[in-house]
Amino acid sequence: MLTTDKILNNDPDVILIGAGIMSATLGVLLKELQPDLTIEVFERLNVAAAESSDAWNNAGTGHSAFCELNYTPEKPNGTIDTTKAINIAESFEVSRQFWAYLVKQNLIKSPGNFIRSIPHMSFVWGNKNVEFLRKRYEALQECHLFNEMVYTEDQEQMKEWMPLIMEGRKKAEKVAATRMDMGTDVNFGALTRDSFHYLSSLEGVSLHFNHEVKKLKQEEDGYWKVKVKDLETGEKRKVRAKFVFIGAGGGSLPLLLKSGIPEGKGFGGFPVSGQWLKCVNPEVIAQHQAKVYGKAAVGSPPMSVPHLDTRVINGKKELLFGPYAGFTTRFLKNGSLFDLPFSVKVSNLRPMITAGIKNMPLTKYLVNQVRQTPEDRLLALRDFVPTANIKDWELEVAGQRVQVIKKDPKHGGVLEFGTEVVSAADGSIAALLGASPGASTAVSIMISLLHRCFPDKVNSPEWQAKLKQMIPSYGESLGSNPKLVAEIRAYTSEVLELAEVHQPAV
Repeated sequence: MLTTDKILNNDPDVILIGAGIMSATLGVLLKELQPDLTIEVFERLNVAAAESSDAWNNAGTGHSAFCELNYTPEKPNGTIDTTKAINIAESFEVSRQFWAYLVKQNLIKSPGNFIRSIPHMSFVWGNKNVEFLRKRYEALQECHLFNEMVYTEDQEQMKEWMPLIMEGRKKAEKVAATRMDMGTDVNFGALTRDSFHYLSSLEGVSLHFNHEVKKLKQEEDGYWKVKVKDLETGEKRKVRAKFVFIGAGGGSLPLLLKSGIPEGKGFGGFPVSGQWLKCVNPEVIAQHQAKVYGKAAVGSPPMSVPHLDTRVINGKKELLFGPYAGFTTRFLKNGSLFDLPFSVKVSNLRPMITAGIKNMPLTKYLVNQVRQTPEDRLLALRDFVPTANIKDWELEVAGQRVQVIKKDPKHGGVLEFGTEVVSAADGSIAALLGASPGASTAVSIMISLLHRCFPDKVNSPEWQAKLKQMIPSYGESLGSNPKLVAEIRAYTSEVLELAEVHQPAV
């Protein structure tokens, strides 16, 4: 367990708020690009990655759009929009390259500590859903990033792929599935802690646990004065920095609002909690070896897309189903019940009210989820596992997500389900809001942040050369270059010790 601390530098170049995957990624990128930077990291809990990045709080799919049906919505005319899926698939390839760099340079531990190969599958039932999955498969086949995908409506084939899901299922039932063997399981908690272990060993980097940022204020010289409280001693300190990154998960919104930057006005948050059903029967766990995603219920948020998920957590194989959504006014799993009401300001009141009114189906869905009994959860599980026995499963509390509410000129306020980087015009501060696919695309998100907040440096020959070394495809489009994708996937699979990749046709 990473629990390090150093003497606090009151005048660092960079302050990172929150010790999750986003801060870890940005911190490593910055130190690799400019080793003489000084960085102070503040985390309110006593360990890194204990909130959104933790293995039990994060889906861990290694979101690459191989199996997540909500990334390929059906348009009103019946066609499938693959834009988001392609963008996410490209971003995940960027993450794999960066992780491969860290492993190859011996900057973090063995890749098996945080990433493993596991098939990604989509599974649906019913004529309408089968038709959707077939159209999705055909649409994705137009992009080489998904060339390895296999589609079937053959129940015998599916019994080989996912016996636990097919056991006890009626032969007359119309079902379909897709499979991508190059899927991965990613333990973002382990990756985050490995990254901070490396960061904290470097000169000029200090990681402070049990420290909560209470206030932020930009001074006339452009520096940010940050007030931090030591939660163990009660001591309060002030730290000045040229650049501040707010990567505090659900805690980012309140801090963004406290910063007072014009770009943050109008943003609100809608908290959504989650739970898993965790399998406790080793015999059942042994029968499943895949991540299988279905279709989300109407009105449900993307984080509630049902999936039967094989994970490896702390070296042990686990099997989870869910997540089941819920509602709380907390913005963090370890947060306060007053988080939501205290986040309501004059600047975001109208967007929050209008977004709430327009998302009544979501509210109704969450209320129904909260009222679910163990028997109700079992019925949902049996859609995936017809033979499921309630004694083999127990409830596990998952992570907390805060969906973004933002101003909209036409509608007053809209609820967003992705991630959003909000930065000041002068690039001196940035905050990451939102949830899925978050962690899986952290590297792309942080590179985008570098272009926003460090434009001169990121365009310098030195930074450009280093970025190209860390991410060989940097500056090129993976979505339009089959040959490059084949080379990159072969390289990262070898370094990260993943299953051999069958190169797509070029």
